[in-house]
Amino acid sequence: MGELRLMKGNEVLAEAAIRCGCDGYFGYPITPQSEVMETLMQRQPWNETGMVVLQAESEVASINMVYGAAAAGKKAMTSSSSPGISLMTEGISYIAGAELPCLIINVQRGGPGLGTIQPSQADYFQAVKGGGHGDYKLLVLAPASVQEMNDFVDLAFELAFKYRNPTMILTDGALGQMMEKVELSEFKPRWTKEEIHEKWGGWATTGKPASRKKNIITSLELDSDIMEANNRRFQAKYKQMEQEEVRYELIECDDADYILVAFGTSSRICQKSVEIARAQGLKVGLLRPITLFPFPKKIVGELAAKTKGFLSVEMNAGQMVEDIKLAIYDAGHNVPVEYFGRMGGIIPTPGEVVDSLKNKFHKE
Repeated sequence: MGELRLMKGNEVLAEAAIRCGCDGYFGYPITPQSEVMETLMQRQPWNETGMVVLQAESEVASINMVYGAAAAGKKAMTSSSSPGISLMTEGISYIAGAELPCLIINVQRGGPGLGTIQPSQADYFQAVKGGGHGDYKLLVLAPASVQEMNDFVDLAFELAFKYRNPTMILTDGALGQMMEKVELSEFKPRWTKEEIHEKWGGWATTGKPASRKKNIITSLELDSDIMEANNRRFQAKYKQMEQEEVRYELIECDDADYILVAFGTSSRICQKSVEIARAQGLKVGLLRPITLFPFPKKIVGELAAKTKGFLSVEMNAGQMVEDIKLAIYDAGHNVPVEYFGRMGGIIPTPGEVVDSLKNKFHKE
């Protein structure tokens, strides 16, 4: 067993970054994720692993520093919360267009606008539909525990380099501030230039040997035919993600008449809702998407073949509902999909979820 600690989710994100061999963190403080950078500054990993930690002058500067480090083949990351991620979206699109790996962490707060510092899941659309300009996708992981906050940092970097694409850990202020027991990962050494080349290919700007042409990192292409070819390659990559990287969890779904669909903090609430509903004689299960993109469309379609209805439970106005409906439609089924959620930083209770399920599906 690894080292056990009681830690906040935000603190764990920082510790996991150090332990997985991250080369550089560039960020700017914003509630409720500021502890990520604060923890890194307190830990001073530059003395331990050589990791660079820098508070930039803004979120725009942060993401462009990530762009530069990623172009050199480095494990680079940033973290922010909803309005800060909005400021980064131009840079994120540039990074996706340049096909560079990096990690972006969004500890969500309520919006729109400056909104509230309380937890939210209202950045779902921004995360899974691209967020910035152009036809691009992020690979999005949604942890539901402090332990997964730890585990997903290394996983996110592995996926980012596998696909040469930015990844996002989409969490929220509740998980970021929550303290739980966590088994920390073992320390991994930072990759050398040679290891990067051997494992991930020779695309990075690590210095030009005489044996190859220059590596040019850019998202700009003025030739429309070449730009279309680039975009087709991007879309093929996203299709590969949908085939190979779907992750989800099923709870009590084998005999379920009704399926709750929820991610992150909402899924933790729904686990208790399933218990309450079954104690009242309702056969209810839970589908927890772990990857929001790629979305677990296939399992939704399979469940739709034997289910009376789905209830999407979200801390937003019902954004994931659209992806559930599309998955059911693509599978050729016609099963009702309803929504229950709270907004403005209010976290729903398990009882509220059960009451909503009864009101929408089980009125007898």
